[in-house]
Amino acid sequence: MSKRREFGEQIISHKGVLENNYESLRILNVERNGNVIYTYKDNKGNVFFGLYDCQTRQNEHLYTFEKDLHVVSCSVNSDRTLLAASLVHSTKEGRKNELQPGSKCLTLLVEIHPVNNVKVLKAVDSYIWVQFLYPHVESHPLPENHLLLVSEEKYIEKFHIQVIQEDGSRVVIKDSGHLPRERVAEDFVWAQWDMSEQRLYYIDLKKSRSILKCLQFSADEKFNLMFEAPLDITLSDSGFKLVNFGCDDLQDQENLSKHLTLCVFTNHTALLNTFLLLGSLCVCYSPKFDSWEKFTYSVFYFHKGHGKTFTAALGSVDSHVTKGLTFLNLDYYLAVYLPGHFFHLLNIQHPDLICHSLFLTGNSEVVDMLPHSPLQSLSGSLVLDWCSGKLYRALLNQSYLLQFLWNTQLDCEKMAVLHCVLSCGGDRRFLEAKIIQWISENISACHSFDLIQEFIIASSYWSMCPETSNMDKLLPYSSVLTWNTEIPGITLVTEEIALPFMKVHSFKGYWEKLNSNLEYVKYSKPHLHYNNSMVRREWHSLISEEKTGRRRSMVYVKNILDNATKVISNLEARNLEPRLTPLFQEADNHQRLLMGLMVSELKDHLLRHLQGVEKKKIEQMALDYVSKLLDLVCQIMETSWRKHSLHPCVPHFSGRASAAEFKVFHIMTRILEATKSLFLPLPPGFHTLHTILGVHCLPLHNLLHYIDSGVLLLTETAVTRLMKDLDNTEKNEKLKFSIIVRLPPLIGQKICRLWDHPMSSNIISRNHVKRLLQNYKKKPPSSVIHKSSFSVEFLPLNYFVEILTDIESSNQALYAFEGHDNVDAKFVEEAALKHTMMLLGL
Repeated sequence: MSKRREFGEQIISHKGVLENNYESLRILNVERNGNVIYTYKDNKGNVFFGLYDCQTRQNEHLYTFEKDLHVVSCSVNSDRTLLAASLVHSTKEGRKNELQPGSKCLTLLVEIHPVNNVKVLKAVDSYIWVQFLYPHVESHPLPENHLLLVSEEKYIEKFHIQVIQEDGSRVVIKDSGHLPRERVAEDFVWAQWDMSEQRLYYIDLKKSRSILKCLQFSADEKFNLMFEAPLDITLSDSGFKLVNFGCDDLQDQENLSKHLTLCVFTNHTALLNTFLLLGSLCVCYSPKFDSWEKFTYSVFYFHKGHGKTFTAALGSVDSHVTKGLTFLNLDYYLAVYLPGHFFHLLNIQHPDLICHSLFLTGNSEVVDMLPHSPLQSLSGSLVLDWCSGKLYRALLNQSYLLQFLWNTQLDCEKMAVLHCVLSCGGDRRFLEAKIIQWISENISACHSFDLIQEFIIASSYWSMCPETSNMDKLLPYSSVLTWNTEIPGITLVTEEIALPFMKVHSFKGYWEKLNSNLEYVKYSKPHLHYNNSMVRREWHSLISEEKTGRRRSMVYVKNILDNATKVISNLEARNLEPRLTPLFQEADNHQRLLMGLMVSELKDHLLRHLQGVEKKKIEQMALDYVSKLLDLVCQIMETSWRKHSLHPCVPHFSGRASAAEFKVFHIMTRILEATKSLFLPLPPGFHTLHTILGVHCLPLHNLLHYIDSGVLLLTETAVTRLMKDLDNTEKNEKLKFSIIVRLPPLIGQKICRLWDHPMSSNIISRNHVKRLLQNYKKKPPSSVIHKSSFSVEFLPLNYFVEILTDIESSNQALYAFEGHDNVDAKFVEEAALKHTMMLLGL
């Protein structure tokens, strides 16, 4: 077994708090400001309460009970002036039967600044849990504190506690004999406290149907019922379970797996120094365990309008489940962990395809590295390891994920980890370089999806979405739209679920984003993700107009080309180092048209669907997105160029191709395949460089096959260089002629003038004759036969040349060969005679 790594940032541990008596130490609670409350006993059984300040990393003694008591729950107010604690009498039998029939559970409120009076809030025969509310503003002491009391009798009360200062800094409770209180909830079977967001979730049963409700406590400590949501789960009316009301006591591990697990996750995250509201609402549920062969759990993605029920195979029948299931909140992901059996990292923003989530079985090295002891998930991604007493903040380790990416063999794991790595943020340029390095080494090792395509789309998505709300709905997240391949070890069933019913009408922050997500699910069944279908049609239309000589408004085309100029300027501003790859060395109007059209269409798409964002910002976002797509292609090219130590100049046609050039040509071909199906633009000069390498690397029959199938695109720049660089050996003549006959007519005419060869003269003559005779109408024969000035006595040719001469003389301005005035009937006759002589072998 490999050495286990720490799976998160360690916050506190038994030994970290107290070197002596740490065996009796228990972590009781983690408050909203991150401070940890703990308790321990001395040799006499006295109970000590302490606080670990997460900012100063110092411990502070709060209070001591000089009795042998067991602490059920504890909380400290934000000013550290009041301590609330719920205690029961300890018994000699230990902790399993601490609350005996007829015994009392005392709920106390203690003044601790300085230690002074103790007030009994409750003395009942049932457990009580306590929790102070923490306001969002903590800049000054508050005159009133609010305390939640949760009773095992299925009710929740809120106490209003006013404090005053006496004798300078001494803080005491005002009118402690009469503390106002109100009933918050009752008759519930399950409740969860969200420490970070100050929310209370609870479930009550209406006609045997589970209804999830949420109360939001605001800065003034008032609370509102935010939503009600039906849950398709089975709960017992006699049951009672609390989540995150402090840290649970260590229970019998064999019983952990026998109880249902239920928790609610809402997410926001800070990414690249940007606070991003995701507006997600997930309910995770695992019923009572009843099989040794499989384990079932469900996740209800309310913000997406559907739920998924997963069934994980546990492998060997002898592999008993002795530990409970843990759900962990990890920003864009939630993790489902059954120690020793499986680890499932679920994508909560894009849960539609199972390939965007990572499932690992117990045989995986990753699962082996995680703690094998029971865990408790707390608010704010905190996790308590019961056995070690360590408190962690669970994080996704980006460097290890990159390592895992290199080692995994399954396509589904490559897909999931690629997205997971990109979601972690950090130094994006460094991260992209690492991923490109991995792609370069594994470009042919993935069969279910295109690695380059997925990387370009995913990385562009993650570079843009954190900047603006709702961009996650408007930009494509993945190049893969369906996934039919099975994931080893797990199956799932997806069902639509009823959406939460919002109970308020004014939303801010998280609630505004959640409501936006719910509205999107209701009314936007066709997905709003941008695609290039409109760009494809418009681009082909513009190219067709160019070929026929008809083009729409010059202002329209100029605006498109101006967009492309801005994209290239934006791209050059991103690149601080000189490029090795010989790109951007020609105009490449076709690619510029594609860039400009994509900017224009994306801008219109964002303007239609982004509300409250100014037009200039949207224009810049469209430019940034297209620039990012091109930048990623350039990065792949640069990495390949540097790796194979190619010269920054464009390769020459002469000489043999090196192994390095073969590999770069292969990478460029894969880039072209990836961008072609998505109709993404390429950097100007890409096709020229690709064609030159193709001519250099491929045998003629392969080269022509690549050209005919559209893999290699013949550009004027590339063919011009070919005509100039290669001499007229028999092999090169065959190559040149094969290239020329495949060129578009306009480019072909220009290229033929550069090649001083009978073949090019023949082609020029044919084109000239074709143009002259396009609109020729036969005239009555002239009674006067003009004698040809030519010395050749070949009547068919003489007659044909005479017709051409007449047409030329009568339509000189119309039929002049543009830029080639010496192409006339005489030129045609000479070319025809030379061609005939070649055919006759004379």
